[in-house]
Amino acid sequence: MYNAGVALESDSLERLVPDELIVEESTGGETLRLHVERYEFAAREACKGRVLDMACGAGYGTRILADAPGVTSVVGVDISEEAVRYATRRYAGPETRFISSDAMQFSDPEPFDTIVSLETIEHLDGDPQDFVQHLRTLLHRDGVLIASAPTTPSVDVNPNHSHDFTPHSFRKLFQDCGFREIECFRQVQAVSVAAVLRKNEKRMSGVRKNLVAYYATHPAALARRIAVTLRHGFNNHYSTIVWALVDE
Repeated sequence: MYNAGVALESDSLERLVPDELIVEESTGGETLRLHVERYEFAAREACKGRVLDMACGAGYGTRILADAPGVTSVVGVDISEEAVRYATRRYAGPETRFISSDAMQFSDPEPFDTIVSLETIEHLDGDPQDFVQHLRTLLHRDGVLIASAPTTPSVDVNPNHSHDFTPHSFRKLFQDCGFREIECFRQVQAVSVAAVLRKNEKRMSGVRKNLVAYYATHPAALARRIAVTLRHGFNNHYSTIVWALVDE
């Protein structure tokens, strides 16, 4: 279901481990800053009560959520047993615990007041709508779901991504699943083209190996990349949106 692998690889594009990042690199300190800002936004928007952090990775964001006012407990879930072991050692506490599980298999006897799933949905092997519907079954009727994704193309560069989103398609996915938008947090990250081409940053080892060959067999991806570059330059855009269930 989730194709980011199971290892806690600090030199990949998929696993941010703050203690092991090279701060000066764009894929290090700058990327961590963007992720922390998303979690801080989610913490401000979280409801009082129980929180689920789905695809929590190394657990630093789960800790941010646990420290939010009114939050009584947080469960961090990740498919990687190694990531869960690390998160438990580094960030667990009386109100914070970590569980290794595939996202689509995870269940809990009590609903969550807030569900957070940041930079997850673009990795899904299956239909993203199935994932959103599953999260809906875990959410309290009066709760909020907070999700983020890149809204500029990423599949071409990152082989761990399976889905590209635009701001429109990302919103439509949740709206079609019975959610209404409450708040949106947008971010822009400048991309170092030289670092991507040279792959001289630690976490650049995960960039697709032969982009020319990929574009040759995926001309639509090349067309999307050209169109987005002409519009936005060499920048990645991200949206983090707070959703509530549509009133019935």
